[in-house]
Amino acid sequence: MAKISQYILAAILIVGGLTVYSTAFVARETDQVLVLRFGEPQRVINEPGLHFKIPFADTAIFFDDRVLDYDAPSQEIPTADQKQLVVDAFARYRITDPLQFFQAVQSERGMQQRFNALINSALRDVLGDVSLSVVLTPKRADLMDQFTNRVATQGTSFGIEVVDVRIKRIDLPRENSQAIFRRMSTQREQEARLARAEGDKEARRIRADADKRERVIVSEAKREAEILRGEGDAEAQATYNAAYGQNTEFFDFWRSMQAMQKGLSSETTTYVGPPNSDFFRYFGKEKGDTGDQ
Repeated sequence: MAKISQYILAAILIVGGLTVYSTAFVARETDQVLVLRFGEPQRVINEPGLHFKIPFADTAIFFDDRVLDYDAPSQEIPTADQKQLVVDAFARYRITDPLQFFQAVQSERGMQQRFNALINSALRDVLGDVSLSVVLTPKRADLMDQFTNRVATQGTSFGIEVVDVRIKRIDLPRENSQAIFRRMSTQREQEARLARAEGDKEARRIRADADKRERVIVSEAKREAEILRGEGDAEAQATYNAAYGQNTEFFDFWRSMQAMQKGLSSETTTYVGPPNSDFFRYFGKEKGDTGDQ
């Protein structure tokens, strides 16, 4: 009889313990608790401490109240010019409405699956409207802002607050890298040839302009020289005429000496002719006449 009483007491204690265990639960500072009764939501507990629920009827579902990280897998996203990009992105979010979160995705694992589709959709919307060249420019920062805003806006329907969404890396698919590199190399070579052609054209223009200016300057200099030479010859002739008019005999003698200097300038020059020619008239007499000696 005593043993039966002990068994009954032990059973009561076990049942009582199970009842207490299924009735009480502890919420930590980092927890948000959604209480369901036969699957229907009853209340959300955000305060840490000891709480109670109806055993076997209520279910406590715990959600993390901290900022959660989600690292999305690499995804191939086409651009507007049909270039494939391999994009790695990550998100940081916090559950703000446990009931809405539970109704939308059930759990964090479910949220990760939805996040994958959410990020993929946002990337396609943002990167699909621009070409690859825009992604590689400073405008990329604006694209990242558009991407973040799209994910944050759509995330509110899941009962979460999207704290941050970033693209970690954008690469080209391995099979496309070489082709794109060759095309970029070809484009650079074309640009280089165009630059050289423009440079040669400009050089020819500059040389032609310089040659033209040279001819103009030389022509002007020759014209000025001819003018100065003519003026000098005229002035010299005027001087000669004035001198000739003052002493005709001396001028005739001087011109004769100039003629002999030019005609007999070389040491090997030989003169053949009569010594009494007019060329030697100043050697016959002192006055220079050509009479007989």
